[in-house]
Amino acid sequence: MSKLLMFEKPVGMRDTLPHIYETKRKLKEAAEQEMRSWGYRFIETPALEYYETVGDASAILDRQLFKLLDQEGNTLVLRPDMTAPIARVAAAKLLKERVPLRLAYSASVYRAQQREGGRAAEFEQIGVEMIGDHTLSADAEVIALLVSVMKKAGLEKFQISLGHIRFIDELFQQILGTEERSEQLRRFLYEKNYVGYRDHVKNLPLSSIDKKRLLQFLDLSGGIGTLKEAVNLIEGSAGSEALDELKTLYKRLEEYNVDQYVTFDLPLVSHMSYYTGLVFEVYAEGVGAPVGNGGRYDDLLEKFGRPAGATGFGLRVDFLLEALEQLEDEEGIHCILFSNERRVEAINEAQRRRAAGECVLLQDVAGVQDVDKFTESCKHVTFFVGKSSSEGEV
Repeated sequence: MSKLLMFEKPVGMRDTLPHIYETKRKLKEAAEQEMRSWGYRFIETPALEYYETVGDASAILDRQLFKLLDQEGNTLVLRPDMTAPIARVAAAKLLKERVPLRLAYSASVYRAQQREGGRAAEFEQIGVEMIGDHTLSADAEVIALLVSVMKKAGLEKFQISLGHIRFIDELFQQILGTEERSEQLRRFLYEKNYVGYRDHVKNLPLSSIDKKRLLQFLDLSGGIGTLKEAVNLIEGSAGSEALDELKTLYKRLEEYNVDQYVTFDLPLVSHMSYYTGLVFEVYAEGVGAPVGNGGRYDDLLEKFGRPAGATGFGLRVDFLLEALEQLEDEEGIHCILFSNERRVEAINEAQRRRAAGECVLLQDVAGVQDVDKFTESCKHVTFFVGKSSSEGEV
């Protein structure tokens, strides 16, 4: 083995050390339990999928896909997200059951990164998908559940930003006329490169009025009053219908008493191209990127031959951990150290404590070089060494 690679990992891959793993485990357990309590059933899909199905439907950039060939020469991908695989399963097997479907997941996804990017190429997502319901009530439920999951995970300071794909599409179509021009501006929005957006708009061959509309669009962020301002920028019914949907959705969120966590960000563009209406991102204090995102994707199931309305969200577990700030302490472990002649006593004591629900670490003192250092992470210590046992709290 090369000494250069002995301790290295592939680009974007990370190790999870015990104290981080324990914090992550408890966070996921709390989130999963909350999702179950809302009637969502968990599902698993394989890490490998066919490129021509899930790989193509995932809406991830092709250069971010991990690809490989099977023995028959078919191109496979490591799943880059969970929404497309779940759509595949729902279309193939589950839409014959009760509709709408409420499905949940907790799994790793894989997206290739550039070496200089410093981003995770493998990360865990936890989320839900509601499939077969086209109503705003479904969108409201998903967002209300998102709020509840965030709180159960231990987060209080967070914000959900709402946008609408159809509003952006209609506004850009009215002003720019071509999809090519629209896509250039969408790219600036997705990258949140607002300086580049403004410079680009100023150089477009448009009237001063249309340029002003495109620049004012960037300011459409804030409370419910934002939607009233947006009406003045749009012409025709399509964009207005999108704004009406957001108004109605906000009323539904008031009914769930979660409106205080919600704001509007109409320039919001998702990196997932399968979204067709509502889109949203959730931000937590102390994290510089969205900890999760979601929205409505009514056309995705049609790619698998079973058209159905759908909405959902996904949260990145690593970003949630970053937002929590405080990791779990390795407290509560009861360490029992024993010498060879008192091994049986120590084993019996460990079994008794474990049966009572304690976490017990059993260790032969002959295998410990420094007892004091070894017991640093132990809350309680019992010694079965020599003729008498002793117990104490570290």
